Amino acid sequence: MIQKLTNRRRQKGFTLIELLIVIAIIGIIAALLVPNFLDALNKGRQKRTMGDMKNWGTAAFSWLSDRLGAGAAGQAVTTFDPTSYPAVMTVTAVQDELVPNYIQEVAAIDAWRKSYEYRMPVLDPAVEFALFVRSTGRDGTADGITDIGSFDPTDYAMDTVWADGSFLRRPEKQ
Repeated sequence: MIQKLTNRRRQKGFTLIELLIVIAIIGIIAALLVPNFLDALNKGRQKRTMGDMKNWGTAAFSWLSDRLGAGAAGQAVTTFDPTSYPAVMTVTAVQDELVPNYIQEVAAIDAWRKSYEYRMPVLDPAVEFALFVRSTGRDGTADGITDIGSFDPTDYAMDTVWADGSFLRRPEKQ
């Protein structure tokens, strides 16, 4: 009889303190993991964007080689000026030139859902500065920097630029 009374008094479940401790532990773990997860997402977007740009560059060089018999790669470039390249083209115009002979699909937007800036010398393939593609990064605005080289790989707002055979602006390798 005493055993039955003792069992009735015991409540099943967790106490408020136990629940608060579990919630606090989950909060601490989330605070540690969420920033790393977000950085990994942005790093993946950056890599995908660079891959798209490199694929376009390979296709565009094949197109240019067919037009001229040789590519324009290997030029000594110290700075770049987007205005020295041909006019900005629509994605449809770029696709008309490259799909399906050189590339299956031309990416219209980068991994941050911002439009690429494509430039190709459709009318005069023999120009000095021929091929150009820019991703404006996470913020979607051109930063106006014309120096070539690398930038902090965690600065996802920076422009990534591929022109005439190589990346002129790119995230620094880690």
